[in-house]
Amino acid sequence: MKNSLLGINIVLAMAVAVLFYFQFGRKNNVASAANTFHQNGVSFKIAYFEMDSVENNYEYLKDVRNVLRQMEQQKSNELAELRNQNKAKLQAYQKKGSNMNQEEIARANDELMRLENELKTQEQIKMGELQDESLKKMQQIKMKIEDFLKLYNKDKNYAYILSSSSNIIYYKDSTYNITTDLISGLNAAYKKNK
Repeated sequence: MKNSLLGINIVLAMAVAVLFYFQFGRKNNVASAANTFHQNGVSFKIAYFEMDSVENNYEYLKDVRNVLRQMEQQKSNELAELRNQNKAKLQAYQKKGSNMNQEEIARANDELMRLENELKTQEQIKMGELQDESLKKMQQIKMKIEDFLKLYNKDKNYAYILSSSSNIIYYKDSTYNITTDLISGLNAAYKKNK
């Protein structure tokens, strides 16, 4: 819910910025002031970066994805082991089948149901752990990007630096694209801290 509100606010902010841009016209000096918008004597600059490029080229993000894949594989293997144990129990009971009395059959059915419920519970737990870890890692990545952009923006003076996504932004002028600077800076910081 918060993410959708944030997305809507970003889109609205961009729409307002675009309206200001068209309302007050372009300056002749595109390189120095094209991304500067003016309203009531106040000016502000906007830049953007391509999030898909960051996702494909930021080394820390790639490493996080690999860690999450390994974690997912480990949890998947643990669940497969539980499934195999349950299957082995079922097969053992099926072999005994005709030699079991009603009470033993009832106990066997109870145990198989308990094992199936335990498996479902473990699936939910492991899925929750994976989602929690993924969310935590994505928050760390977001913080690293934000921290870098704060430093990057000290001498750039952008009022907004937006993440571009094809389902949010329909047009953008590549003059204001800082993706290369962002990826280079993030990777340099990551290598330094590695």
